[in-house]
Amino acid sequence: MDKGRILLSVTGFHPQRWHELLSAERDVVTEPAGKDDPSITYAVVWKHKPNLLAGLPNLRAIFSIGAGVDHIFNDPGLPNVPIVKVVADNLTQYMTEYVVWRVLDHHRQGMLYRHQQQKKTWHEPQQRPANDISVGIMGLGTLGRAAASVLLSLGFRVNGWSRSVRPMEGVTTYAGDNGLIPFLNATDILVVLLPLTPTTQGIVNYGLLKELRRRNGLGGAVLINAGRGRLQKDADILRALDDGTLKEASLDVFEVEPLPKTSPLWSHPKVYVTPHAAATSDPNHLVPTMLAQMAAVERGEALQNTVDRAAGY
Repeated sequence: MDKGRILLSVTGFHPQRWHELLSAERDVVTEPAGKDDPSITYAVVWKHKPNLLAGLPNLRAIFSIGAGVDHIFNDPGLPNVPIVKVVADNLTQYMTEYVVWRVLDHHRQGMLYRHQQQKKTWHEPQQRPANDISVGIMGLGTLGRAAASVLLSLGFRVNGWSRSVRPMEGVTTYAGDNGLIPFLNATDILVVLLPLTPTTQGIVNYGLLKELRRRNGLGGAVLINAGRGRLQKDADILRALDDGTLKEASLDVFEVEPLPKTSPLWSHPKVYVTPHAAATSDPNHLVPTMLAQMAAVERGEALQNTVDRAAGY
């Protein structure tokens, strides 16, 4: 079977390393030779141009180079071919490290100690044990379950919420609209790892944050968002921080990225900002899995980790 060509179309960062690794085994182009180029059989994309893929007659699959796939669904000319999402051990490891780092920093009162250092204040506040704190993870997919496992090993109580029932040993799980408020009411540190879909856009709003438990050893509720920026309402987070609904927040993603220099989140004393760096896609790890999937298709095998179009992830 003719392997065909890979269309590599990415915006927002440099594609050179992706191109180099893909082209070691396949012919790679960055633009189709006309809107109905028959030579292209796979597309590897991140925020590609709208309608770029619409007329490619031999396209077999679309690969996202990031954990999210909402950028693909934003294409009004998206063809009806399988979409493959990223699942890689190193990406899962990066996200687990980020979540555990931020949970531990809030739990061990890192913001307070950094403030005390600036003021040269020598004071040891009371420290609660991990088993006094409930971490709630919104999104119990591959990334959420990996983070939950490590948090459990550190002694935290862990809750999980997902759209459908996703049992996990050691985790108190909640599901659907009926389970959301009970989940939030039992959560001290909220970790958001949801995919972005029409039903989750803007879900992290003031009303949701008001439901978090605030009578706990932390001295208030904490938000950590390492999912997608448009899951949250930046203005609602600021409101919650300013009126005490939230004690602190760690934000890796934002409604507009890069985060505008005028955003008050940059300088807010209760916010820790990272530049969408929780789990960076590494082509050295991801390209081999993409190439292996392409080879499997050509052997007549099914693709793995495909997106459920009805669910949007």
